[in-house]
Amino acid sequence: MSLGSQIAWDDTILPFQLDASDVRGRVARLDGVLDEVLVQHNYPPAVEALVAEATLLTALIGQTIKLRWKLSLQVRGDGPARLIATDYYAPERAGEPGRVRAYASFDEERLDPEGAPFAQIGRGYFAILIDQGKGTTPYSGLTPIAGQSLSDCAQSYFAQSEQLPTRFILSFLKESGMWRAGGVMLQHMPKASPLMKDGGSGEEGLLTAEDIFSDDNERENWSRANILLDSVEQDEMIGPEVQPTELLVRLFHEERPRVFDPQSVEFGCTCSSEKVIQSLSIYSEKDIATMTTDEGIVTADCQFCGAHYEFDPKVLGKDAPGGGD
Repeated sequence: MSLGSQIAWDDTILPFQLDASDVRGRVARLDGVLDEVLVQHNYPPAVEALVAEATLLTALIGQTIKLRWKLSLQVRGDGPARLIATDYYAPERAGEPGRVRAYASFDEERLDPEGAPFAQIGRGYFAILIDQGKGTTPYSGLTPIAGQSLSDCAQSYFAQSEQLPTRFILSFLKESGMWRAGGVMLQHMPKASPLMKDGGSGEEGLLTAEDIFSDDNERENWSRANILLDSVEQDEMIGPEVQPTELLVRLFHEERPRVFDPQSVEFGCTCSSEKVIQSLSIYSEKDIATMTTDEGIVTADCQFCGAHYEFDPKVLGKDAPGGGD
């Protein structure tokens, strides 16, 4: 593709390939999108950081799914940060933007204001789910919470579940009340027959890059690409002075970087009154009565975007017209 100064790099994912080292990757810039994700809530700083990191990971990973598919990332733990949930909706049609949304569930009284954000998760798991649409069974894979960041968890996930050496370097900050964020993902090109280790499940089954390479040349190529990536600086990732294309040339010019069409990303929530009604169609009239307020209505709030819904209880539940069986 031809890349010129006319491209606005805010809120984009740029796929690329390093032809000299059999490595592919993506560069992310999320500014307005991350702002819109986080402005829906009033999270403590540690939770904001976790949601920011998860949103960046979701955009970088989700860019590869097919049109109309949905990729979700879920982090569940026994610490005060109980749940981080994100969704990436692939475009309905080629050329349209992808959509991202995210939220967190946490116990504010248990949060350690001096502790690192990742430590607030505790023990749990990191999961990726892919929904291919009606009539299909969603794919899901998970790995235990491990390492020092959500990026470490994502790297372990790809090594364990996909047998693909993968690396993330992310950066995000809040400056003058606005979020700026960016990151780089590297991934070794997949082979036809990936290796397995101990069935690929549990702590003993965790794979690392060293378990996967089939020869020294692959190992050397991957190591060289990672050494080059280690030289990246925060300002280069979050911009706006350095464009993603300029960053790739600066980091990987000897690896023959080749870029593909960038994917724009925007904040987007799919909640609706119809979906709320459908989700409540499994409940009996008695159950709906317990949800009804003194004013005689049932209310629901979207955890992703904060949309507020109010319903007449007569239209809800499996006994309502059009309800479940």
